Amino acid sequence: MKGATLVALAATIGNFLQGWDNATIAGAMVYINKDLNLPTSVQGLVVAMSLIGATVITTCSGPISDWLGRRPMLILSSVMYFVCGLIMLWSPNVYVLCFARLLNGFGAGLAVTLVPVYISETAPPEIRGQLNTLPQFLGSGGMFLSYCMVFTMSLSDSPSWRGMLGVLSIPSLVYLFLSVFFLPESPRWLVSKGRMDEAKKVLQQLCGREDVTDEMALLVEGLDIGGEKTMEDLLVTLEDHEGDDALETVDEDGQMRLYGTHDNQSYIARPVPEHQSSLALRSRHGSLANQSMILKDPLVNLFGSLHEKMPEAGGNTRSGIFPHFGSMFSTNADAPHGKPAHWEKDIESHYNKDNDDYASDDGAGDDDDSDNDLRSPLMSRQTTSMDKDMIPHPTSGSTLSMRRHSTLMQGNGESSMGIGGGWHMGYRYENGEYKRYYLKEDGTESRRGSIISVPGGPDGGGSYIHASALVSRSVLGPKSMLGSAMVPPEKTAASGPLWSALLEPGVKRALVVGVGIQILQQFSGINGVLYYTPQILERAGVDILLSSFGLSSISASFLISGLTTLLMLPAIVVAMRLMDVSGRRSLLLWTIPVLIVSLIILVISELVHISKVVNAALSTSCVVLYFCFFVMGYGPIPNILCSEIFPTRVRGLCIAICAMVFWIGDIIVTYSLPVLLSSIGLVGVFSIYAAVCVISWIFVYMKVPETKGMPLEVITDYFAFGAQAQASAPSKDI
Repeated sequence: MKGATLVALAATIGNFLQGWDNATIAGAMVYINKDLNLPTSVQGLVVAMSLIGATVITTCSGPISDWLGRRPMLILSSVMYFVCGLIMLWSPNVYVLCFARLLNGFGAGLAVTLVPVYISETAPPEIRGQLNTLPQFLGSGGMFLSYCMVFTMSLSDSPSWRGMLGVLSIPSLVYLFLSVFFLPESPRWLVSKGRMDEAKKVLQQLCGREDVTDEMALLVEGLDIGGEKTMEDLLVTLEDHEGDDALETVDEDGQMRLYGTHDNQSYIARPVPEHQSSLALRSRHGSLANQSMILKDPLVNLFGSLHEKMPEAGGNTRSGIFPHFGSMFSTNADAPHGKPAHWEKDIESHYNKDNDDYASDDGAGDDDDSDNDLRSPLMSRQTTSMDKDMIPHPTSGSTLSMRRHSTLMQGNGESSMGIGGGWHMGYRYENGEYKRYYLKEDGTESRRGSIISVPGGPDGGGSYIHASALVSRSVLGPKSMLGSAMVPPEKTAASGPLWSALLEPGVKRALVVGVGIQILQQFSGINGVLYYTPQILERAGVDILLSSFGLSSISASFLISGLTTLLMLPAIVVAMRLMDVSGRRSLLLWTIPVLIVSLIILVISELVHISKVVNAALSTSCVVLYFCFFVMGYGPIPNILCSEIFPTRVRGLCIAICAMVFWIGDIIVTYSLPVLLSSIGLVGVFSIYAAVCVISWIFVYMKVPETKGMPLEVITDYFAFGAQAQASAPSKDI
């Protein structure tokens, strides 16, 4: 995971620059006002231009990133930062300064919007939350370092505000260099454009291994939006035939064959008998069918059941599904790096034989680089006799059957490739098309890690593992029995935004979650507390203490702001450790109540005067608690969730909608705060913020599902399934 971590760190420099600039402009405005003698309205405009620029660029950044890619937009962000830093260093008047601040907003808007998306699309599911907390950490770190710089410059006789603002161009130059020469393009975006060979190379770089077959198959399946989806309760085992037991797609007992993404990889699955079906699956189905009239979104219960008592997958290379078997879904043990011995040979021979047929059928034309489109091999070539739309008898020379001495029987703990987070993917061929199965071990206590002996299994009795499966139609077409994804690039790589996809039930449900949590975050009080902090600390006597060291009031305020920001960093580190352990939803549910209590105590300390020392201590403690718990939960998690819950094809478009809501909310809160303070006072403002935090907690409890450790494609499929199942609940039994 070293490759993905380094890429995430490099991309997050954009958030570092945003934090740096936020603190710098706050300090520089003191000296800008003295130098240019600006009226109050113009002072507000100088600060607001950055927010305006971020809001404007956000409206189009998502669709453009879906069209041109994530990496070019990050490069553009670094260029904007660099150019605006140079212009601010020169700016002779307020008009040029406002133009530079507008460019700064463009850079900040691109970074804040697209860095979480880029990290989510390049990070493994096991550490995706941790890496996506880096923007919060580096942003706060940038603010701290900037306050230190401003404080140091404020000690001079004539501080230069141009120098303060122009320093931004130095770290932005580093960001530009890394964006151009180090950051790869998102593999998910490359797959969405049919550039399979490039996507494979990027995945190999990120994963640090040659065999990325499972990841490639998953990314292609992620191009699907909508479609009918069902859940099944299965008993699964690795297929271990030597040609003595024939198995068609489904036999009379419901036993079926699921194909893996590798050569010589298949497994046998059978439905769990109704009387033995897990309580977890029945409760999942029941929650979707029976809770449609309850305010709590049944999708929350559905996601929650997937995490109940699951074996921890983070950082563990052992199979999370079959801890006793080792690696059921592992590749051929004799192949180097887990790669099938004849994989490359099969690819080459397959394309030499079949490429002309594909071109004539799909009208895609000739292409010498046959791996550079969506017809590249996603599933191992099982046999050359499958043109007849049937699964051949294992005795007919099929290579599907596994050898007797497979890793399943050895139980040697070989690492399982899978699709991340303990999830695995299989395919079933039925009626001329493939069904896609997302599989994970059932999380009920009675089934966890259990090996179930089932009469009538292979060789008269076999050991099966209890797994839940989300089933839908695969993007693989009928001819993909030959081992190729028959989705022409010109059909898959849309030239423009897929606005119609926003009407898909799963996408609409995800937009409700994303937009809702972004609005509530902005009105939860962070801007108000930041505005009030200097007054709180002044009341506590911190400024008097600092003035005794010979510091001016301006320098003391900069130092106080820096120390306040410094307090956030340990809390963010804690959040990084918990994000993929406790989960996003859990962190929100136990950090938001602390925000509520902090705001209520602040209100009480304003209404009830005990003593100057006690009131100051209460206010200071509440401010510190609020900051620390905000950056642990409500600070980073909304952006993390928004980068996870949308399908690949419309992720940029949807994230742009959520980001636009974020920036508009930021503008409203920032410029309504002085008006509210003058009309209803500090008590009224903080009371409103506390009420919004209560609403936020209710919204999270009712609407926000847990997404930790799940591949992005699985998350979006479960959103689609939940929306589809709830919509059909009144008319039919789910």
